[in-house]
Amino acid sequence: MTKFGQEYMQTIMVTDKDDITTLPFAERVRLGVQKALRKLAEESALKGESLVVKIDGEVKEVPAKDLLANMPKAK
Repeated sequence: MTKFGQEYMQTIMVTDKDDITTLPFAERVRLGVQKALRKLAEESALKGESLVVKIDGEVKEVPAKDLLANMPKAK
């Protein structure tokens, strides 16, 4: 898994209720990307689709529902 993927899996998501305006810009961007990735996985899982990911340097097609099961839950 990539470094970004490892960090993503270990991070607890911030909700819209949390005050993110006090966070550095780069952290806010990272959280926005994290939220978008979760939304992509959720919508793809509902449609029974797969997503292409890079795991340990190897490109793989993974069912979105499996990927979603390994993501941290949103608050």
